[in-house]
Amino acid sequence: MPERALITGITGQDGAYLAQLLLEQGYQVYGTYRRLSTPNFWRLRYLDIFDRVKLLPADLLDPSSLQRAVAIAAPDEVYNMAAQSFVSLSFEQPIADFSVTGSGVARLLEVIRLHDPSIKFYQASTSELYGNGAQISQSEDAVFHPSSPYAAAKLYGYWITRFYRDHHGMYACNGILFNHESPLRGLEFVTRKISNAVARIYMGLDKELTLGNLAAKRDWGYAPEYVKAMWLMLQQDKPDDYVVATGEAHPVEEFVVKAFEFAGLNWKDYVRTDSQFRRPVDVSYLQGDNSKARSQLGWEPVVKFARLVEIMVSEDIRRWEKWKRGEYSHWDAFNY
Repeated sequence: MPERALITGITGQDGAYLAQLLLEQGYQVYGTYRRLSTPNFWRLRYLDIFDRVKLLPADLLDPSSLQRAVAIAAPDEVYNMAAQSFVSLSFEQPIADFSVTGSGVARLLEVIRLHDPSIKFYQASTSELYGNGAQISQSEDAVFHPSSPYAAAKLYGYWITRFYRDHHGMYACNGILFNHESPLRGLEFVTRKISNAVARIYMGLDKELTLGNLAAKRDWGYAPEYVKAMWLMLQQDKPDDYVVATGEAHPVEEFVVKAFEFAGLNWKDYVRTDSQFRRPVDVSYLQGDNSKARSQLGWEPVVKFARLVEIMVSEDIRRWEKWKRGEYSHWDAFNY
């Protein structure tokens, strides 16, 4: 019998890439999605896996829908990708963010415990837990200092996952993933905002890109590689928590420079800054120490910063070229 996996938030960047990976590994893949007035399945169609996954409506706010999803999927592994993942929005909706991103983890874990506590569980944690900490490079042992409602909600998800592992003996892991990007990233995230804007400027469709804090440094990796680390965490003899990162930090400005250079443009001719795009509390520096993932999981990143920028810009240019020719493709930018 093939392994069975349930992915909450399968319609997001990580959920879609993880579904693709698990299908390649021979899994039967189930995924939950929230019922919306406009379905958001473009990523699954982009990867050509929409017809290969079994979709189940569910919401982290609704335990009964989670119970139904787990009962139908009967999974060996559950990967919790569902969250309100846009940090800036959490400042506007902190209570809603905690209800989904924080306590939603507890709802799902309790459903799993009552249904079948032998199910392996992965919690999508985040480098935002570290906030503006003092460490130059953050490992699993670094001090958490969340600097947003989103990070605080994720911190609760991190600790409740560890509680279910330690107190109930469940196989439950936290993947502390640093920023990971791809052509499937949403346009609300700065990397995709940049790559899409560069493509539009290159195509003569726009003349300007407005950004916030260009000095913030992040450890940016390639999302398809990071979902491999998630899967590896649930293949170990014992559950544990792991940092997944490249070990390099680059400022937003460098991402901008590289993106415009790839398109043969001078970024200074097109970019301006506006304080309205800054977070109320901004994290200035995040860089991960992936030593544990390298030694215990055998995982390491291949796609580094410059190549990541190239992948994202080239794909957004390709998309807009197809759009100008009147060809349809599965993506999001033409809706904005």
